[in-house]
Amino acid sequence: MLILLAGPVRSGTNGDQALIHANLRKMEQVALAVYHKGHTPVIGEWLALPLAQMAGSESIGDEISQQFLYPVAHRLIHCCEAILRLPGASAGADNDVRIGREAGLTIFTHVDSIPTIQV
Repeated sequence: MLILLAGPVRSGTNGDQALIHANLRKMEQVALAVYHKGHTPVIGEWLALPLAQMAGSESIGDEISQQFLYPVAHRLIHCCEAILRLPGASAGADNDVRIGREAGLTIFTHVDSIPTIQV
């Protein structure tokens, strides 16, 4: 399955880029676990941030990046088969789950609940 990871990235960071990057790093660690279960993980920021940078963004959360972060994730949701909602407060991740449910995607709340497949 192509599984979108949704969780806190900017929430609770007050724009502190070090904390934002630490949150992304945590998501990437979970992405590795999803990959080892035989699936393809994806994080919206992996696609949105390079686009935002090309458009002139200088940091995650600036006005330019805002034009890409949520819209890319919302486009991506419709390409995925499931969403893994990671712990932590995040209105954006909650919205991703809402959109995913409306689209009929499977919603996981823990990496251990994702089935392991042999590749």
